[in-house]
Parts: sequence; C-alpha cells; structure tokens
Amino acid sequence: QVQLVESGGGLVQAGGSLRLSCTASGRTFRRNAMGWFRQAPGKEREFVAAISWAGGSTYYADSMKGRFTISRDNAKDTVSLQMNGLKPEDTAVYYCAASTTVAYASRFPGTYDYWGQGTQVTVSS
Repeated sequence: QVQLVESGGGLVQAGGSLRLSCTASGRTFRRNAMGWFRQAPGKEREFVAAISWAGGSTYYADSMKGRFTISRDNAKDTVSLQMNGLKPEDTAVYYCAASTTVAYASRFPGTYDYWGQGTQVTVSS
C-alpha cells in the first residue's frame, strides 16, 4: 500500500518557523515530482511548492517565494517544506503530493496521483 505521511505541523506565532516533512512508503517517487498544497477552512486547495525528481528545479506560489523552501532526500524518499516568516494567513492543512508520471515540478493538482492525509499548521497573530 502506497502512503505519504506528513509530519511537523503545529501551532506557531506569526513570524515563526516550521518544517514539514513527508515520507513515502510502499513505492519510491525518486524519479517523480513531489509537491505541497494547502487548504484553509472554507477555501479551495491551493498550490504551495513543487520540486522536480532530482531536486534541481523548484516552483513556488508567489505568496510563498522567499519564505518557503522545498527540498527532497531521495535516499529517504522524503520531501520537506521549510516555512519561515509565517503569517496568520498561512494557517491551513498542508498536504504532500507525489506524481507517478511527471518528473518536472508542477503546480497543477492533477499532476499528482498520491496525497498524504494532511498536517495542520496554525499561525497565531
């Protein structure tokens, strides 16, 4: 059974930092793109960041540029999201996603075939 399991969410004050991690099991995604999305209450799921199979290419939503950094460790089948300068509007459930067909970083949810269960990030003002 293929699983993506996120960890690292929590409660942080505005301006603080969190590091999310996502570990794949059941198969490897070392040759595939991985990404992070988020969904706030009452809003649609939105793209956060994506990374190509070898980590050489990354892609961020405009509001995350300069604050968030996506990285991956293919030896551990893990993708991480370092979030700095957090704002209350970053409060959301964050989801890890993995593609089985695409190697390049993509912002489109349809690119991804597997999703984690999500981890809550809450930023207090």
